[in-house]
Amino acid sequence: MSLIRLYARVMGLLGADKRLAMVLATANVALAVAAFAEPLLMGRIIDQLTHLNAKSNAFTTLAPLIGAWVAFGLFTIAAGVTIALHAERLSHRSRLTSMAKYFEHVLELPLAFHSTNHSGRVLKAMLEGSNGMFWLWLGFFRDHFVAFVSLAVLLPMTLFVNWQLGSILVVLVLAFTVLTTLVMRRTETLQGRVEEYQSGLAEHASDALGNVAVIQSFTRAKAEKDAMHGIIRNLLAAQIPVLSWWALANVATRASATLTMTAIFITGIFLHQHGQATVGEVVAFMSLATMLVSRLEQVSSCINGLFQQMPKIAEYFEILDTTPAVHDRPGAAQVARFEGAVSFDGVGFSYNSRRKALEDVSFTAEAGETIALVGTTGSGKSTTLGLLHRAFDPDHGAIRIDGTDIRDIGLSSLRHNIGVVFQEPMLFARSIRENLLVGRPDATDAEMIDALDRAQATEFMARQADGLDTVIGERGRSLSGGERQRLSIARALLKNPPVLILDEATSALDATTERKLQGALEAVMEGRTTFVIAHRLATIRNADRILVFHEGRIVESGSFDSLVAQNGRFADLARAQFMAAEEPVEMQLAA
Repeated sequence: MSLIRLYARVMGLLGADKRLAMVLATANVALAVAAFAEPLLMGRIIDQLTHLNAKSNAFTTLAPLIGAWVAFGLFTIAAGVTIALHAERLSHRSRLTSMAKYFEHVLELPLAFHSTNHSGRVLKAMLEGSNGMFWLWLGFFRDHFVAFVSLAVLLPMTLFVNWQLGSILVVLVLAFTVLTTLVMRRTETLQGRVEEYQSGLAEHASDALGNVAVIQSFTRAKAEKDAMHGIIRNLLAAQIPVLSWWALANVATRASATLTMTAIFITGIFLHQHGQATVGEVVAFMSLATMLVSRLEQVSSCINGLFQQMPKIAEYFEILDTTPAVHDRPGAAQVARFEGAVSFDGVGFSYNSRRKALEDVSFTAEAGETIALVGTTGSGKSTTLGLLHRAFDPDHGAIRIDGTDIRDIGLSSLRHNIGVVFQEPMLFARSIRENLLVGRPDATDAEMIDALDRAQATEFMARQADGLDTVIGERGRSLSGGERQRLSIARALLKNPPVLILDEATSALDATTERKLQGALEAVMEGRTTFVIAHRLATIRNADRILVFHEGRIVESGSFDSLVAQNGRFADLARAQFMAAEEPVEMQLAA
């Protein structure tokens, strides 16, 4: 995205504040005119003073000019304060609005996006991108717009006042433009590399902080520190040349400003001696030169800052422009509650074009049935159920609930009717109450406690000093693995969906708790369509049907006993699990 397009897009995000933005822009033009008029009026006053004789009343003669000069000065002060005040408010509002817009968008992006983009990078893009835009908005309305107006519009007017002195100012601006363009070209690529290292820094820090337990357990603290210092060294090596170029530009701007002031003073004296410039004009141009130098420094600061912020803002827009692969179709139906009949018809899916994750998957689950999915890791079980709640959409084929293609059902409606208990509990760093209310926001305390009881969580809840208001830390780290999983199950039970997905829901539980919870889950599964992914085959003995996956296809289907009798892949999986026992395999399978 080009610099101008990026700048224009940032300004286009002002949204509801566009009217205020127009008012501020108009006020900036008026401020530029007032600031330009002040030195010209002062020059006229000085010229009038040099022509007054001793008997004239200077205040009476110069009253109109002095009054106008004072009025412009007061207007400049008042306008400057007003613009700064409203620019701050507009910029802060817009920054928070842009953060909210980005946050809402990222939450809607598919799991495929989040699996390939580090959360540290995504968070950094939101914070630094919105902060960069805040800097652009504030700088534009408080300083930069008035500077551009002064240079682009008012500077040429100095040629009509005195073309010789005005030409010196024009040459100053042209020299500044050439120098800035040179520096911009030299630093554009370099600044992009700096931002890559900044993203790497954020990702590494986030990754390390999220795995502190592993780092401490494997005594990796020194290695992680060394890696961080390496990233910082690379970042500085990339950043210093950029800073050096802009420091050079800043020094050159100040040097050219000093030379310009000297040139105007000497040229002004020469012109005055030859009757081509009055004393007032020389003084006015000295003031104009001072003002324009200040404006040039503002423009230099603006361009320097823009180049530093541009990669951050571009990264913000890159993520904001990511189109969700899963979205509502026009006229998508809103269903209050499903009956629960699910069918897969020739479903195929691939995460990339090189390898199929699923191929021609077809099966039907009647309302209230329990369907188990088994198979080796990577066989397509989780992908199949991910398609059911539209974590992604199939490449071909159709998935229907109660006879309706799920792509014709509103996303929120679909997911409201499906409860998922993931293998990783995925808890928030909030209270137990808040984690449970994710399942059903209007649930009462009694309903939450009942769900916890059914999830065999009564014992660990009794140990919580603050009960439901106990804060469980980031990802529930203050709880054990089994406690986190039971809380996750209680959350799904509280939701009370007609379709339930259990993705290794009891994997983190000990054998005793698993047996207790299995009975509770079987009671909860009554009357609802349930899909169970399980590696421990003993937990799915009572499933209505078991689907055996291999390399993205269903290769066997039937009840537990019938699959064992077939002596195929499922029987091999069962034997592999029961081989550690002393009694014959056939006796265990028959048990």
